[in-house]
Amino acid sequence: MVKIRLKRVGAKKAPKYRVVVADERMPRDGRFIEEIGYYNPMTDPAEVKIDAEKAQKWIKNGAQPSDTVRALLKKSGIID
Repeated sequence: MVKIRLKRVGAKKAPKYRVVVADERMPRDGRFIEEIGYYNPMTDPAEVKIDAEKAQKWIKNGAQPSDTVRALLKKSGIID
């Protein structure tokens, strides 16, 4: 199954995340299919940039967002 989830990047105690589409069997920071955005929780307010077109395309094709990504997509107004 294909998932839309976060991939952690950045330094120790300064996390940044990329929103990626990946096979659920791959490790969290491992191989992915496509990068569709990023999330930086260290800024105030948190910075979220997700390509709405790509996210909707993957969801339409059956990709399941993780709980955190689902919350980010709702906050961005990409899904209801």
